[in-house]
Amino acid sequence: MSERPGSRPTLSTLGELRASGHVYRPLREEMRENLLARLASGENPWPGMHGMATTVVPQLERAIIAGHDVVLLGERGQGKTRLLRTLVGLLDEWSPAIAGSELSEHPYAPITEAMRARVETEGDALPILWRHRDERYVEKLSTPDTSVADMIGDVDPMRVAEGRRLGDPETIHYGLVPRANRGIVALNELPDLAERIQVALLNVMEERDVQIRGYVLRLPLDVLVVASANPEDYTNRGRIITPLKDRFGAEIRTHYPLELADEIAVVRQEARLTAEVPDVVLEILARFTRDLRESPAVNQASGVSARFAISGAETVAAAARHRAALTGDEPVARPVDTQAVTAVLRGKVEFESGEEGREQDILEHGLRSATAQTVREHFAGLDLGPLVDAFDGARTVTTGERVTARELLDSLPALDGADDEGAGLYDAIADRLGARGPAERAGAIELALEGLYLVRRLSKDTGDGETVYG
Repeated sequence: MSERPGSRPTLSTLGELRASGHVYRPLREEMRENLLARLASGENPWPGMHGMATTVVPQLERAIIAGHDVVLLGERGQGKTRLLRTLVGLLDEWSPAIAGSELSEHPYAPITEAMRARVETEGDALPILWRHRDERYVEKLSTPDTSVADMIGDVDPMRVAEGRRLGDPETIHYGLVPRANRGIVALNELPDLAERIQVALLNVMEERDVQIRGYVLRLPLDVLVVASANPEDYTNRGRIITPLKDRFGAEIRTHYPLELADEIAVVRQEARLTAEVPDVVLEILARFTRDLRESPAVNQASGVSARFAISGAETVAAAARHRAALTGDEPVARPVDTQAVTAVLRGKVEFESGEEGREQDILEHGLRSATAQTVREHFAGLDLGPLVDAFDGARTVTTGERVTARELLDSLPALDGADDEGAGLYDAIADRLGARGPAERAGAIELALEGLYLVRRLSKDTGDGETVYG
């Protein structure tokens, strides 16, 4: 979650902690001061968050400075969970706790009677332990079967059987939220949490007490509650009850990346690629995703997740790796590999009800449109006429899932055209994309051929894993 932990402090007793000059800070104060220190030093507190620097991030920073509990609202795949997880970086790397405390109580500020008694009786000899910041972040996927006992706690019948009174706090088995004391509780998909469970959170977030089985424990819990949710017009499974929404100090709307470069950066960061995927191929996938988000044929209330482009990039890389295994080609993705995307990612898009039966056509049209935009962006002003002229009606160029980069390059017709620098047209095409090596060069030329087909200057036949331009 955070960077590799540094060495754990060696202080092991309350006396040693006091002698070290350690200063206790409540959780919200700790996060506020750490955030302000990072901002003042110019350090980015939100690594890996692309496209939110001027929109979502400032709102979240203000909420943390104010000490507010936060709920992030947004469609699927907008990075809500990742943003919540970056909050861990605002905690101190190591924090002391009383050894044996179920609630990880700070030795300077115990909150249960049992731990207060231990501090009083054991004094400076009280043993302490150190918790890394990653241990202070608890994430819960909200599901309808979650119970009050899971979230808050319940009476432990075994402890009652041992002879403790039913009203004794020692009989309680604490749930997730109290055990997250001195840390962050993240509730993913909060509307899926049953309303009666949401009610159980009201006192925890406002009065900071715990109500279990008819009696109340005053526990000044030091927790920050953060949550994610889809907007109510999309999430039909449930809702956030109004009193709970009122408890959150900040409600922040997230969004998909606004700029193409940020979309590409998200894919490059998150995708687990099994082969090299050049930037121009990722650009096609990013444009494809963005086009679908604007398509009237797609249900925009559900959104088109960033995972669509991420899975697309992984599929394209897998196609390149598959070709390399079959042919011995270099495992580098080419534009032809994007044809594998529409079939496997169809289930990641929700279409409007009137588009039944046209889903595949819509995806293929979107991919062609994204490819055409990419061609225009990179080859604008470059005269591809000599390449068109080289196809005399009989000559063809074949590419596909089993055609190696070298085979493609060797099959290209000779050209007489040259650009202003005197280099051949094929060199100019490769230079426009910064292509290095035969595989990337073949991909650049593939893109040029596809562009010429899309503007109807070349023909294309596709079948049996091959694409023939002529």
